[in-house]
Amino acid sequence: MAEQGRSGGGAVADRGGTTAPEHVLVVFPGYHRPWATWIAQRLESYGIRVTQQRWDPPREVPLEDSLGDLLLARGQVLLVLNDWFFELGPRPAGEWNDVLRGFVAAHADRFAAVNLTNRPLLPATAVLEPVSLWGAGEDEAEARVLSRLGIDPRRAGGRRAAPGSVVRYPDTPPEIWGEVPRRNRRFTGRDDLLTELQQRLMDADRGNAACTLLGMSGIGKTQIAAEYAHRFSPDYDIIWWVSSDDRNIQRDRLGGLAVALELPVGNEPGERIRAVREALRRGTPHSRWLIVFDGWDDTDGIDVMLPQGPGHVLVTSRNRAWADHTDVVEVPSFDRAESTAYLMRRAPHLTALEADEVAAEFGDVPLPLVQAAAWLGESGMEVDEYLRMVREGRLTTMDEPTGDGFPHASLTSWSILINRLRRAQPQAVEILSLCASFAPGRIPLGLVRTHPQADLPEDLRWMATDLAAWTRALDTLVNYSVLTRDSRGVASTETGPHQESVHMHRLVHDIVSRLTDGEQREGHRRAVRTLIAEADPGDPMDSRHWPQYAELLPHLAPSGALASRNPRVQNAILNCLRYCYRSGEYTAGTRLAELIRAEWSDFMDPLAQPMLDLTTQESNILRSSGRFREAHALDRALLDRLGRATPRNELGELFCNSNVAANLRYLGQYRDAEALQREVLASAQALLGDAEFVTLVARHNLGVVLRLLGRYQEAYELDVDTLAQRETVLRTRHINTLNSVNALVHDLFSLGRYRDALVRQESNVRMHVQVLGAQHPQTLSARAQLALCRRREGGFQQDIGQQMESLLEQIEQVHGRSHYVTLSFLTNYASYLREHGDLNKARDLTEEAEAAYRTLLGPVHPVSTGMLTSIGLVMQASGERSDALALLEASLAGLTSSLGADHPWVLGCALNTAAARNFNGRVADATELSRETLRRARHMLGNEHPLTLSAQIALAADLRGLREVEEAGKVEADALSTLTRTLGAQHPHTLSARQRNRPYWDFEAFLV
Repeated sequence: MAEQGRSGGGAVADRGGTTAPEHVLVVFPGYHRPWATWIAQRLESYGIRVTQQRWDPPREVPLEDSLGDLLLARGQVLLVLNDWFFELGPRPAGEWNDVLRGFVAAHADRFAAVNLTNRPLLPATAVLEPVSLWGAGEDEAEARVLSRLGIDPRRAGGRRAAPGSVVRYPDTPPEIWGEVPRRNRRFTGRDDLLTELQQRLMDADRGNAACTLLGMSGIGKTQIAAEYAHRFSPDYDIIWWVSSDDRNIQRDRLGGLAVALELPVGNEPGERIRAVREALRRGTPHSRWLIVFDGWDDTDGIDVMLPQGPGHVLVTSRNRAWADHTDVVEVPSFDRAESTAYLMRRAPHLTALEADEVAAEFGDVPLPLVQAAAWLGESGMEVDEYLRMVREGRLTTMDEPTGDGFPHASLTSWSILINRLRRAQPQAVEILSLCASFAPGRIPLGLVRTHPQADLPEDLRWMATDLAAWTRALDTLVNYSVLTRDSRGVASTETGPHQESVHMHRLVHDIVSRLTDGEQREGHRRAVRTLIAEADPGDPMDSRHWPQYAELLPHLAPSGALASRNPRVQNAILNCLRYCYRSGEYTAGTRLAELIRAEWSDFMDPLAQPMLDLTTQESNILRSSGRFREAHALDRALLDRLGRATPRNELGELFCNSNVAANLRYLGQYRDAEALQREVLASAQALLGDAEFVTLVARHNLGVVLRLLGRYQEAYELDVDTLAQRETVLRTRHINTLNSVNALVHDLFSLGRYRDALVRQESNVRMHVQVLGAQHPQTLSARAQLALCRRREGGFQQDIGQQMESLLEQIEQVHGRSHYVTLSFLTNYASYLREHGDLNKARDLTEEAEAAYRTLLGPVHPVSTGMLTSIGLVMQASGERSDALALLEASLAGLTSSLGADHPWVLGCALNTAAARNFNGRVADATELSRETLRRARHMLGNEHPLTLSAQIALAADLRGLREVEEAGKVEADALSTLTRTLGAQHPHTLSARQRNRPYWDFEAFLV
């Protein structure tokens, strides 16, 4: 048991006769702030007044004076110690020992200490009688602190802090700790910056607590962020680190928090990210969270990725555009005292003047200072010799600037290091050279360990067999701060493709690429290409493999894989492209496809199978991202080339024609699309057979175009047959079978069979969620269809609005605001809002969708034209009847021209236009249009379709306006009878007709 603390100024006697301080000054170095905060709270709970003081005495001030300043405070001075405490300044150990034996011993009654390390302290530290908190539990640690300060907890009457205000015991980690880099024991200075950062985050309004550490490469942003996470970890229940150099890895890392939070989601990244953001927004199960996005330079995707809620977000970036999105803290170079302190700690033989000279040479920029300190510390070289070698610039390859503001001398410093490694540890240089053939950032270096030795270049074969040399070389590079280990917390001892990785800073990568041996570079790049092919999971349709593809993607170009003529490498590249398409990474996929085409065009026949596959995937990605014209131009060019080829490539033409037909559908050329799609189906049946996968796809797509042409019954009959075949060939849980159910439900809905559609889609959505996850793009489309079925069926009106609003937000998170899928559902939600009286919001959303569709599709596309009728309905509901009529007439004329007078979209627009004519006093014109609309609807849709019955109710209203009461009554009675029989007496359509409300038609825009 430690002795009771001695009495000092401002002490009171306890009932045992000893004295306890009224005030304690807790003195700590910045990196022990969590301990100081915890000690302060525990002491305050016993009625002790506490002041915390961060302490780093200037080297220029005598140590005795700095310690004497601490005694100006009343009461006890409690020093929070570890072995690094005595390097503050830094100062020679002898100076500390002298002051401890002299000044501190003379004032021993005022000083006390706690010890946080199991490493040896200076011998003279004994005068402080430090109590050890190393490895102690919280209760034991509290007892030891109280005992050392002479506080009797029974007399002091300790009390627990209020819930929510308790400071976590520093040895207790947050409940969720996600891949935060290990704490750097050599972290220097930055205390004021860290304090400012914490203050800004704590003072920010809820939901806006986001800060960006902004600065150039090598300035220390990542180190500061990691130190913040460690230093202030007691403030948080979740700390999650997201490497953001690459967008795919960033999405994977943020989505990985869903697993740590045990959220009920699938493997699809968008689903996981949405679930994570929602959990963070709500603050459940934890409201005290910190998310760190390290290296996020591209501000695209902020709205989708950046969390909001009660917690904090910390970003490190070089991009000043972050000032428009978050609070920004500029990260400057070290101040000179920080530079020299760091150098003297790493290289103890340096004097203060020598350290100052080295710091000046490197402009106080942390990264080159780290390299210089590591080199000087390891080599023991005298500073004069080192600086002379740096300044002479002996290597001519060093003449190029780095572009990041680094002094030219830093390149020379690196060359000295690498030359030394060549002599002392050549295998470390071979690892560096191999790393330079990957992209910077996270490098899956462990891939080489699983590769057959014979397939590696001769100079790399040792990596696959000599574990001791491998470990030794990596340790050397880590010690020299060239690489950092990045194991992602893998606990298994088995080395695999994603279990042993390193991280190389982009600046380090640039410098190493210049300075390592270029003669072996091509062999190393060839090895990396082979490793990528070996690591290809082989099935980009399976979302479980998407994290592996996300990791491989950044290394394709740096390794030269895109120019490879190896068929296995080419297949791996195409699989990465397929991954981009399947996972929704359309921007990355488009960029990758362009790079592949640029490389392959130099040596590959345009009609070679890999080029055909490339065009298919690129077209899919362009079309899925809304770039329909570009996809069409790409496919048409290939189709023309195939048409001139001899011998004929019938399969190539089949796939290309399928893409062209899809493009025509999206471009609104429905009749041409139907003709071509029938050719595709016939070719697939002749070449492959009726039950083959490609043939079933062709049948499905023919159903799509028939539905777009308004031939709903034909589409339904075809889709019923396609679904039956897919259930037999592919089984019920296959993604394409599920999509056939979506198509069938769309047919039922279009035919007015709302109840049948609803029953079928409810079970279909459940299956989608089970198989694909709730946020998969196809699942979202299925859920959107279900929302429409519920709205039309009529039994879900009370909560359908909230459901639609939530679903719109989810669709936007996956696709973006201006994507055609989002616009389609936004239009439907706006119609719901108009129907329920929220005209202002309905107008805003409808006009937004109309403008976006016009930009995406052009003004004459049927969907763009049909959107005018949606705007017209909003205007009409707002009382702007004349302007509404003009828009509705324009929409009717445009749709009639493009689709023909019998198309259901034209009939619906005619229904609305007739109403507008009636409301504007043109009753005779309205009646004429209503008669014609009813006649065409009966012919196209049948007597019992809801649109036909709406046209019948509308005609009755117009007839009453002309005082033809008898005919109006008969028409109305027949319509009401049929509505009651088909939809039910309580259906909203039936009730509205009985109340003689004028029927309208909502334009439900869809492109597929």
